[in-house]
Amino acid sequence: MASGHNLILDLTTVLGASALGGYLANRLRQPVLLGYLASGLLVGPFGLKLVGELEQVKSLAEIGIVFLLFTYGVEFSLSQLKRFKDIVLKGSLLQISLTITLVAVLANGLGWVDGFTPGIMLGFIISLSSTSVVLKTLMERGETNTLHGQVMLAILIAQDLSLGLMLAVIPALQQPSDIGSALVVALLKALVFLAAALAAGRWIVPHLIKYIARTENSELFLITVIALCLGIALITAGLGLSVEMGAFVAGLMMAEIDYADQAVAKIIPLKDTFVCLFFASIGMLIEPEVLLDNFGIIIGLVMLVMGGKAAIILPIVLKFGYSFKTAFIASFGLNQIGEFSFVLAVVGFELGFITRDQYLLLVGTTAITLVLTPMWLRWSPRIAEHLVNLPFLKNYLRQFQGTKALSIPETICNHVVVAGYGRVGRVLVNILRNQGHEVLVIENS
Repeated sequence: MASGHNLILDLTTVLGASALGGYLANRLRQPVLLGYLASGLLVGPFGLKLVGELEQVKSLAEIGIVFLLFTYGVEFSLSQLKRFKDIVLKGSLLQISLTITLVAVLANGLGWVDGFTPGIMLGFIISLSSTSVVLKTLMERGETNTLHGQVMLAILIAQDLSLGLMLAVIPALQQPSDIGSALVVALLKALVFLAAALAAGRWIVPHLIKYIARTENSELFLITVIALCLGIALITAGLGLSVEMGAFVAGLMMAEIDYADQAVAKIIPLKDTFVCLFFASIGMLIEPEVLLDNFGIIIGLVMLVMGGKAAIILPIVLKFGYSFKTAFIASFGLNQIGEFSFVLAVVGFELGFITRDQYLLLVGTTAITLVLTPMWLRWSPRIAEHLVNLPFLKNYLRQFQGTKALSIPETICNHVVVAGYGRVGRVLVNILRNQGHEVLVIENS
């Protein structure tokens, strides 16, 4: 069979297996990306060996990451950053910095890595939580508008923003002998590029997109959006920054124009297809023997990561004036490793910061933490209620005054107050809002 036909056969195999894996994961109420990972493992070189053109599939999969970060940039919410600016700007920075520092120190102290540069790379990977899994779980439970839900989403938005900075400085980590100046140069490049891109997004791109939109040709609109996305990504690559960062910035450029929703609607089908290839390609790299031989280590890493991240986030949320219950639920809702960590892991592996075995251990650890996240979010409110009544903990928590509540307008009148946001409260709020009433919800968590 011709080489071109081989590639088509491989794509058909991967997409078909991913569709089946995603369906089964969805039926089991698990993140679909775990189904994609499993499908890649099944058809890959360590499974049934049904894919021959692995490198070409991986090249196509990289487009998925570009589109994924582009759509995240378009959907990036600056309004939520403003509402929770204290915990976003200070709390999230503290959480990310502490996680990176502790991981780097621990990894070097235990001999897992050789030097602080690979340790920092591991810290980058572990510091991020999963926006998609947490958001999906909160939506299913009807908790996106609760205080703990809003705190988690605010921290996740800040982490998504930090991803762009991480991708900007990773190339500088390749110069460990002069890392200080390399980081400064990388950050300056990123800031100058970001400023120029946002300026273009304010004064140039809107006119271009509006001109294209007036043609009422959907194909032309889609091609223009794709060209903009890939073109900005290539510019960042030419500046020595990452392609992924360029895609995220391209999304930020589009976020402020009138046709942002239309652009996302056009790009999402392509994004979903290529992202599926990305996670499946990661699954193809998984060696089951390595995972089975190191299963005990992976379980230990899962406990260390989830316990460690919760221990970092809990006091930070408490320190910003939130109740113990809110802090506990938020800390155990954000203690997984996120899907964007796969992106960082691939970059770190390709640049030689982490070994193949470390990469496989990270993939296994991340997958398990993602599976456990919905369960933690289901159990943590009950656990928090029991813990907060323990005498010694109650005495300790008196120094933390949980006074923060969801922000409300300074002037509000003729509104309906709903006490409690449980199952009945959510239904009542939806009915009142549909009838045009202003609603204020009071919820202790």
